[in-house]
Amino acid sequence: MKDIKVLGTGCANCKNTVKLIEEVAGEMGEQIALEKVEELQKIMSYGVMATPAVVIDGTVVHSGGVPARSKVEGWF
Repeated sequence: MKDIKVLGTGCANCKNTVKLIEEVAGEMGEQIALEKVEELQKIMSYGVMATPAVVIDGTVVHSGGVPARSKVEGWF
């Protein structure tokens, strides 16, 4: 099971990123633990300057916009 965090303050792009990850994981039959992180101090602790950002198993894999579906599929 992958531990996935979406970092962002709650903007539309952040919500769309969460939805996209849920959709792709469901379609691919992947088990994930998905968490939305909105606290600015926690977001900054990852060194992220642009949101939304995605962290998988402790590693930042994307930041600065909604990722392409193909990119999300590659994470699984």
